[in-house]
Amino acid sequence: MSDPRGSAARLCSHLHAQALHYLLFAYRGRQALRRRPTLGGPRWPAFGLAGDEVALTVDDGPHPQWTPALLDLLDRHGIRATFFLIGDRVRERPDLARQVRAAGHVIGNHSRSHPQPFAALSPEQIRAEIAHTQREIEDATAITPRLFRAPGGNWSPTVLRTTAELGLTPVDWTVNPSDWRRPGTARIARTLSRTRPGQIMLCHDGGGDRSQTIAALAEVLPRLTDRGLRFVTVPGETPDVAR
Repeated sequence: MSDPRGSAARLCSHLHAQALHYLLFAYRGRQALRRRPTLGGPRWPAFGLAGDEVALTVDDGPHPQWTPALLDLLDRHGIRATFFLIGDRVRERPDLARQVRAAGHVIGNHSRSHPQPFAALSPEQIRAEIAHTQREIEDATAITPRLFRAPGGNWSPTVLRTTAELGLTPVDWTVNPSDWRRPGTARIARTLSRTRPGQIMLCHDGGGDRSQTIAALAEVLPRLTDRGLRFVTVPGETPDVAR
């Protein structure tokens, strides 16, 4: 027999997480209009960079088809990105995680299984999702990630506190083309083309067909570099920690 109080508590947690999601969605919209996005810290995620560079971040991999395709594209343009990997997918394809690292990109933690809404999980579940992925990435690559992105950007005081306790820097984004929805190459490219100095771009190489994302980035990356924008990885990583 189910516990009515437990069910009510789970519903409250879910509704609270959803409310945070929409508040953060509005906040990101304001960040995109600011001349300088918020840099963040241990108690608030970074929405932008301190300098005039831009950062490309890639979520939800690694994927056996789209991650190698994206790595090839980035290599052709001499661009380094920040890949937020999912622990279960790293366990399935540790070789791909090693390829990302060997290509000179930064690897961040994106939870074990990408549950949503992430902030609705219990504190114990949140910690387990993050800690598990740390171990999977360490086992695969012999480095310890220093960056964390909450699934769906669903932050809460508990998520941020746990992130800090585990020695990770929380990272959000400024420019979101919603490429995971597959809105069309032209729409993805149009949104990414608006990227300005100091902003963090969000794209995906996992979770579905990412051919539109690859095609859009093939158009946009040279366009942005021609404008004089320089790509960097998200700050926050410390030197590699071998196990």
